[in-house]
Amino acid sequence: MYGLIWRLLPGNWVVKLILALILIAAVVLLLMQYVFPVVAPYMPFNNATVTDNGGQ
Repeated sequence: MYGLIWRLLPGNWVVKLILALILIAAVVLLLMQYVFPVVAPYMPFNNATVTDNGGQ
């Protein structure tokens, strides 16, 4: 998969590296801004409860 993406990117290895980093940053931004907020209410760890019982 990564080899295919690497071969499809244009330019020499420096240009490919810069484009790959931009592509990774775009995917992370997309996940953080749109995907994770939509999925978060359905995750089971949202119902955690922490109580303070007076240090006992």
